[in-house]
Amino acid sequence: MGRLENKIALISGGSRGLGASHARRFVAEGARVMIGDVLVDEGRALAAELGDAAAFIELDVTDADAWQRAVDATADAFGTPNVLVNNAGIQNGGLIGSFDLGDWDRIVAINLTGTFLGCRAVADPMIAASQGGSIINTSSISGILGSVGTHGYTATKFAIRGLTKSVAVELAPHNIRCNSIHPAQARTDMAAGIPETFLQTPLGRAADPAEVTNVALFLASDESSYCTGSEFLIDGGLTATIPLNLPNS
Repeated sequence: MGRLENKIALISGGSRGLGASHARRFVAEGARVMIGDVLVDEGRALAAELGDAAAFIELDVTDADAWQRAVDATADAFGTPNVLVNNAGIQNGGLIGSFDLGDWDRIVAINLTGTFLGCRAVADPMIAASQGGSIINTSSISGILGSVGTHGYTATKFAIRGLTKSVAVELAPHNIRCNSIHPAQARTDMAAGIPETFLQTPLGRAADPAEVTNVALFLASDESSYCTGSEFLIDGGLTATIPLNLPNS
């Protein structure tokens, strides 16, 4: 049996990048997966690639009704979801004195409100199913550390970290766990054009998407049955040290 036998997962932002990596591995480990995304063509192609164990639904994570449709579609196709991966997110930037309010509102709507709406949409169905569950919220290393010019991204990723804890405490009596994952730079379209040495991680490289998926897989599985309300760093050692600009020896 695979590590996710009897798991039914809904993954937002699942058409490409980390979401697509999660979808492929989850199916390989025995899960049935609903891929939700605004990238319709890519999502449908991925679902077709993955076969009968996967399906696609268009999902704008800022739309509460779209979340309800996604949960209902998952239940109709496979059964009540017992795994949610809140993966959808964007990046934008600007210095604090000139940070555009529209950019702020957009990143808050997608990264934070989208995560909140996902948690809200699955909570009651998971409780009613009485089978427990796992909610995996995608934060970032920017939910642990601040950086110049990333105010909206940093604020939303810190907020996801806090939301994760409150959801975890509330749903724990129902054996529904909620944890956050905190990747540093990964080799995805979102990080295209950023040098892999930019963050000065001790491992000296960006993460392969599969390395992030390995942690999501653990949290989706029953192997993590005593883990809730926690942060899981996938950062190549970035938070373990203070980067130093030393002269070449």
